[in-house]
Amino acid sequence: MKSDRRDVTSPVRVTILDVAKAAGVSKSSVSRFLDERMPKSDSETARRVRQVAADLGYVRDVSASSLRRGKTGMVGVIVPRLTDTVMAMVYEALSRAAARAGLFTIVATTEDEPGADKRAADALLRRGVDGLILATARDGEELTGELMDRNVPFVLTLRTNGLCRSSVGDDALGGYLATRHLIDLGHRRIGLIAGPAFASSARGRTEGYRSAMAEAGLEVNPGWVRESTFGIESGGEAARALMQLSDCPTAIFAINDNTAIGAMSALSRMGLSVPGDVSLAGYNDIPIVSHLPTPLTSVKVPFDQIATVAFELLAAEDLKPQDLIRMATPTLIPRKSTAPAPQNGK
Repeated sequence: MKSDRRDVTSPVRVTILDVAKAAGVSKSSVSRFLDERMPKSDSETARRVRQVAADLGYVRDVSASSLRRGKTGMVGVIVPRLTDTVMAMVYEALSRAAARAGLFTIVATTEDEPGADKRAADALLRRGVDGLILATARDGEELTGELMDRNVPFVLTLRTNGLCRSSVGDDALGGYLATRHLIDLGHRRIGLIAGPAFASSARGRTEGYRSAMAEAGLEVNPGWVRESTFGIESGGEAARALMQLSDCPTAIFAINDNTAIGAMSALSRMGLSVPGDVSLAGYNDIPIVSHLPTPLTSVKVPFDQIATVAFELLAAEDLKPQDLIRMATPTLIPRKSTAPAPQNGK
């Protein structure tokens, strides 16, 4: 009787489809049971699949399992800029995740200029990348539709358009946590240094701010919400405008740590102390904020988790609509920049 076992020295490579056919299960089941990153199942089916794989001489191709379309093992990453600490942290996290998957990354920047993402994507694709991870999604962009038409694998990270595969933080929850923290300290006039409206991350954090205020029965004066560019200088300008209001805030939630740092500097130049006169909270928890003269309360984002999930989404096949967008849970890190509201309410 002829054996079903293949000679492992044969030039014919055993694939995951071969294992699925021999074991009588789906391809996705084989992938799940043989993925060493997943908790090991001890079910009868899982044991049978592992035995069949061993009998057939199946060897997991790390790069192929991480990126099905893989040809070069390179993944292109597009970010607005690497001088932004958050974007540098995201790129480093993506590079680490790529290395664990047997891949490596190359990066291009756009300065957040409309249309620059298309030029960056074309440049990376000409260099032979097998897929793209984009941290540049913005309202009105056309790149994602073009990539889909060209069958280029891609994932959005940090920002999402709400339609495509995305690995992001739960920005609405993070904005809620920061604002709720200030409310719990007794603040009722809470200003928001909001980011640019074209970015889903900024909109989500603003949504969280408004949700927390509404839950506490607090009205939001339109003047308390000031847009910014995510930059330090923009944060300072917004803080100055907020503190010139007749009903100026006793606390400010800045949409990211850069705008919070700008706000802190501007408040100091205005002769105001943090948190004595104004409590201040930021977002992302970049390394420097815990070492400021007044350590900054911030919302910590799990960048490594976001990066790992981005590669999982890049490799995944036939995702259901509800599985396209994955959100990582942020955590509030209270520090000395926030304190109870002044008793006189000034």
